[in-house]
Amino acid sequence: MAIKIGNAPCSWGVEFADDPRNPAWTTVLDECKGAGFDGIELGPVGFLPEDPAVLADALSARDLSLIGGVLFRPFHDPDKWDDVLDGAVRTCKALKAHGARHFVLIDSIAPARAPTAGRAAEAVQMDADACAGFVDRIRQVAKIGSEEYGLVTSIHPHAGGFCDFKPEVERLLDAIDANLLKICLDTGHSHYAGFDPVAFMKTHMERISYIHFKDIQPEIKARVIENRTNFYDACGQGIFCNLGDGETDFPAVRQLLIDAQYEGWCTVEQDCDPAGDTSPISDARANRSYLQSIGFN
Repeated sequence: MAIKIGNAPCSWGVEFADDPRNPAWTTVLDECKGAGFDGIELGPVGFLPEDPAVLADALSARDLSLIGGVLFRPFHDPDKWDDVLDGAVRTCKALKAHGARHFVLIDSIAPARAPTAGRAAEAVQMDADACAGFVDRIRQVAKIGSEEYGLVTSIHPHAGGFCDFKPEVERLLDAIDANLLKICLDTGHSHYAGFDPVAFMKTHMERISYIHFKDIQPEIKARVIENRTNFYDACGQGIFCNLGDGETDFPAVRQLLIDAQYEGWCTVEQDCDPAGDTSPISDARANRSYLQSIGFN
């Protein structure tokens, strides 16, 4: 299996399943295929149909594969554990039903961390007990995905959550067995957090099971960090630009993947405002064209 390139509903502004600003799910599938992609992520569970027959027919009609799904829930909040578990089980069931492989865990944006996205030295840290609970909740969900559903479960560092900066990511990887938890490296979020994804790949390639392709505009990044702009407003301001227009060295990423004999999916994620003035289909086409130009066919 060669490297395959997919896309995700977040590139159409879909962050939450119940956001009334979301485009129709059929539009997302149509435009994903129309832009030249052969696979798509699940998006927030509940956005795409949870009836396996309905979604299977829709994917088949467009010759699209379901790649995986993201569980974007507050692992940092023990009072939201039922919400985390509900999302985990529903996501895993959907992925299993369609033969998808990647179950991606993200600690959602925490009010205590949102103002210091991109500011590692200022970010509030959990105390020892809270950190132990956080790690245990991730471990439990990783077991659900890996052992009960046979998925490849990975942690995705994300701006504004409690697994964001490089030391936090590495501590979590050290705390949970590699057979349970891999890493989904997002090239844009790593830049947001102040570490180079290429250097991270060189150190941790054996633990990387999945890649999210995202680029970041350095001038906008500097401004939103300085102004403590919240994540969604930063997306609306265009912090995540088209691939090749930002600071991610995608040719170097490609070479590292080839050297490591990586096989499977890499997924474009260009988080944007669903009510913004961007054109998701135009961006998707431009991103696919750029990736082809550097050898991702």
